[in-house]
Amino acid sequence: MSRLEARPAPSRAMMLASPLIAALAMLVSGSILFMAMGQEPLHAFYVYFIKPATTLYGVGELLLKATPLILCGVGLAIGFRADVHNIGADGQLTVGAIAAGCVALYFDGVEAPWVLPLMLVAGALGGMAWAAIPALLRTRFNTSEILVSLMLVYVAYLLLSYLVHGPLRDPDGFNFPQSKMFGDAATLPLLVEGLRVNGAFVLSLVSVAGAWFFCRHTFAGYRMQVSGMSPAAALYAGFSAPRNVWLAFLVSGAMAGLAGVGEVAGPIGQLQPSVSPGYGFAAIIVAYVGRLHPVGVLLAALLMSLLYIGGEAAQIELQLPSAITGLFQGLLLFYLLAADLFIHYRFKPRTRVAPVATPEIAA
Repeated sequence: MSRLEARPAPSRAMMLASPLIAALAMLVSGSILFMAMGQEPLHAFYVYFIKPATTLYGVGELLLKATPLILCGVGLAIGFRADVHNIGADGQLTVGAIAAGCVALYFDGVEAPWVLPLMLVAGALGGMAWAAIPALLRTRFNTSEILVSLMLVYVAYLLLSYLVHGPLRDPDGFNFPQSKMFGDAATLPLLVEGLRVNGAFVLSLVSVAGAWFFCRHTFAGYRMQVSGMSPAAALYAGFSAPRNVWLAFLVSGAMAGLAGVGEVAGPIGQLQPSVSPGYGFAAIIVAYVGRLHPVGVLLAALLMSLLYIGGEAAQIELQLPSAITGLFQGLLLFYLLAADLFIHYRFKPRTRVAPVATPEIAA
């Protein structure tokens, strides 16, 4: 028998290499999976991981899908560094999209340059307001922020569904559950003509730079890092735990709300019953694969985006089910957590203690 024993000092080199190890293990498992499904592994990997990025349009789609993952992932990583677990980024993204969509519809027909900035502000405030609910319940009533933020995701889904089926439904939309198309002043500009990647990608790069500066050069970022690494040391130093909770949720909620604006003011162009295929949940994997570092989040988001567009290509060319994308995402997270386990712990055999013989007492 053996037991897990904490390592005195986890290897920093292995911490940096573990995402690559996890990605390699994912590819090995994927090859076995492809063979079980009757596919030639090399051809399947080419279709899934290489072919989507061989054209300019494919690169544009890669950056387009990476944008919400970067925005959500950066916000979540800041909170995770402080051991504050916001699992409801997809709900905050949805509410941010609703808030921005309401602004766009209210000013429908107004071709003014201030409409789009107002949508961005409304989206960020909407995401912050939705994130403030679990923050308030955690700091006031000590509830689990994981459960509350997760349950609010489905409330946000239902709220969006109600609005597009009712008050915000396009009266000229043949009874389809969707809003009117946004005007030109309420849509993000394209970065390259002919591609769908838009100004939200530039915003995501700015968020990466801002998050790096916040974590590296501000006292608030240092305070949150200390709280995540050693809660006892943070308590001894007088750092406020409720302040960290509020800051983590408000920042991540604002980032998720901006991601929602990027979707409805970008490729979608209107409110629909669903504005996210699960970007907020995938961003959790992005944050951990990126080792909670803003630059790492950027690289991990590109990898996760490749899984999305590769899954779509595999459905079309290889006739594989859509669940293959979620399977690869789950494998990546599973192997990363397994690598982290062996980075921080090691197996140590249990030593058997020989029974002590008691001397016999002579009669």
